[in-house]
Amino acid sequence: MSKQGINNLKLGAFILAGLFVLILSFYFIGKNQHLFGTKFKLRARFTNLNGLTEGNNVLYAGIQAGTVSSIMLVNDTTIEVTLLIDKAVRAHIRQRSTASIGTEGLMGNKIVNIMPATGNFPPVNDGDLLAARQIVNTDEMLQTLSRTNQNVAGISEALKISILHINQSKLMALLDDPFIGNRLKSALNNIDRTAGQANRLAGNLNQVVDDVRTGKGLAGSLLSDTLLVADLRASLANIRQSTVNTKKLTNDLDGLVSQINADLATGKGTLHLLLRDSVSAAHIRKSLDNIEQGTDGFNQNMEALKHNFLFRGYFKDQAKKATKPAAKP
Repeated sequence: MSKQGINNLKLGAFILAGLFVLILSFYFIGKNQHLFGTKFKLRARFTNLNGLTEGNNVLYAGIQAGTVSSIMLVNDTTIEVTLLIDKAVRAHIRQRSTASIGTEGLMGNKIVNIMPATGNFPPVNDGDLLAARQIVNTDEMLQTLSRTNQNVAGISEALKISILHINQSKLMALLDDPFIGNRLKSALNNIDRTAGQANRLAGNLNQVVDDVRTGKGLAGSLLSDTLLVADLRASLANIRQSTVNTKKLTNDLDGLVSQINADLATGKGTLHLLLRDSVSAAHIRKSLDNIEQGTDGFNQNMEALKHNFLFRGYFKDQAKKATKPAAKP
């Protein structure tokens, strides 16, 4: 009986030891501790872990690379996370790689993502501190989405009120009036025709400018013909000289008129004698009368000579020559 009891005790102890080893194995396997692999440590510091705990997975470029070994609060704004990484991945993790906290799927467990560095850098060493990159977590995204939904709802309500006011306004009544619509169409057609005419006018102006540049037409000739330009310059010079001469003549006439006015005012000169002296004017009239009487007497003497027998033949010949038609060439 004593020997049987000892065997039972040994069997119980063996079973308990096996259970302990099995439970311990399950624990390490659950924590992804890689009992039979070699590992090294990396560190990363964050301001907010967003629910990250010890034992969460660490991914490198989306591949399982290790687990979160420990979490330590450095100060009130910095939390240091120690990562236990498989040494088989060490050759691929370069310095200046970045670590960020993500989620497995949409609502899964928190993980640490190590993003590869861009550039040819040496591999990381045991205990290196990786640069942390903060990302927007799901809660912040949901809060932002909630605020966005509230803003969209407010905008929709404001648009609804605005549309109701517009529908009830006089503007919509004007737009619904077919007469106003026809008038607007007519106005738009007129604007379209005016724009077409403006385009044609612009084309004509461009053609005129091209003709002027190429020397076509009167304007082109004026701008491109150097001889004509020289003639115009000479003509302008002559006009300018004529203007100067006219101004000089006007000044001379002005001086002459001034002199005549002065002579008339002072009683000097022949013009004053003719215009102002009544005695001289009477003598001049008498002289003119005498000249007129002398001319009348001379005409009578000439008429008497025409009837004199000595000169009668001469005057008849002169009269015949005057009435004879001119000979044809």
